[in-house]
Amino acid sequence: MPPDRTIPPVPLALGLAGLIPFATLSLVAAAGYDPLPGLPGIALQALALYGATILSFLGGMRWGLAVADPDQRRARPHYAVSVLPQLAAWALVAGFQLFGLPRAWCFGGLAVLVLAFGLLDYAYAQVGGAPLWFGRLRVILSAGAAAALAVAAF
Repeated sequence: MPPDRTIPPVPLALGLAGLIPFATLSLVAAAGYDPLPGLPGIALQALALYGATILSFLGGMRWGLAVADPDQRRARPHYAVSVLPQLAAWALVAGFQLFGLPRAWCFGGLAVLVLAFGLLDYAYAQVGGAPLWFGRLRVILSAGAAAALAVAAF
């Protein structure tokens, strides 16, 4: 029997719903629509925090895949990789919100991280580390999130 590439409806629906804050906050920040004083800036700050939260979630997912690997020697590098997205996201967001890191660096960096970890998860699924549908879902969601973050970069 061929491996199942069909994304189950629940992870697909929840994953797509998770793109709503990316799209909404990015568009509000980029459009500059200001019915409330400072709304675009607030949207930008919220988007940075949401991006960091999602990258932490991605790291936790990778940790969970490593925990489930029966060969813990093979899992070692996955534990190490699992802590990278949240550390990098924290540095970018803290730099932006506290130290004036340029907007393009923060959101461009978050976009690259989201896309890179989506591609890593896709590759991991291709070698049997996760179901094939998981790799497909991660690419779809990463592309959507990265696009929204890239729009916010400028």
